[in-house]
Amino acid sequence: MTANPATETIWSQLSDALRRFIRRRVADEHVADDLLQETFLRIHRNVDRLEDSDRLAAWVYQIARNVIHDDYRAKNGNVSLADMDVAEENDGKDQLKASAGVWLDELIGQLPPTYQEAVRLSEIEGLPQHEVADRLRLSVSGAKSRIQRGRVMLRGVLDQCCVFEFDRQGNVMDCDPKPDRTVCRDCGDLELPPTS
Repeated sequence: MTANPATETIWSQLSDALRRFIRRRVADEHVADDLLQETFLRIHRNVDRLEDSDRLAAWVYQIARNVIHDDYRAKNGNVSLADMDVAEENDGKDQLKASAGVWLDELIGQLPPTYQEAVRLSEIEGLPQHEVADRLRLSVSGAKSRIQRGRVMLRGVLDQCCVFEFDRQGNVMDCDPKPDRTVCRDCGDLELPPTS
């Protein structure tokens, strides 16, 4: 276990990305600023409780989620987190997919050429494997193998770039760029329309 970072260090590394994270979840810019301040107050009060500084980003984003949920409950009465999560999921899923296509295509472009088109057809265009096989003039098993290997490589590239949030079924619900990312250019700079 390493020493916990100071709040100032956390602010300098994560404040911009964290503000975007919060802003995508609230309709008002001023509310987002207030929630960012509340998030850093909680971080400052609890940084000594952080047991594993290697999980700093996940810990910080969980605090931000809690602050957003607390604000939502305060404004909307006794709404359960599950109800709020379902509403966020339904409102934000299509917006996330639309924005993700822009930078996902950039990351797919980093795969070896043999896998790029198979993954693009499968993941961005949503074609079934037999249609990917037809387009690439491969057997169905050949297309399936290429897609699966390409997905594994793409996951490696994505893991270098972002921290992902998944729903109960394993679908990606949100992602936030890692502060030290070197793989992707600006996926975290894409502004999603507010979901509330």
